Amino acid sequence: MALTGKTVTRVDIYDAVYRNVSLSRVESADMAELVLKEITDCIARGETVKLSSFGTFTVRKKSERLGRNPKTGVEVPIAPHLVVVFKASAIMKKQVNAKRPVSVEIVDPPRQGQAAIGSTSPR
Repeated sequence: MALTGKTVTRVDIYDAVYRNVSLSRVESADMAELVLKEITDCIARGETVKLSSFGTFTVRKKSERLGRNPKTGVEVPIAPHLVVVFKASAIMKKQVNAKRPVSVEIVDPPRQGQAAIGSTSPR
């Protein structure tokens, strides 16, 4: 459940990139899509994606188990499958629980064809 009632969409991310980086709207959207695609592709290959000061995405295997149909109460076997798990970093948890947000900024500007993600932690 969102505490603010607002859901951030891809378009919101495109706009944030556009406002903070001197690229056109189309280039900003392309950059954001490139980053999201790279993260998605890595996770799909079963790789762990660790973003400093943000968190870690991992793929976990779930074994076969018995579930229950909530309407009928009938037990149903649930096949083994993979799930994506996100674990927030300590900095992310601190920012979420703080009264004042911790500032996060891009430390290296992206080079042609690359997206740089970095952060600085408060000291």
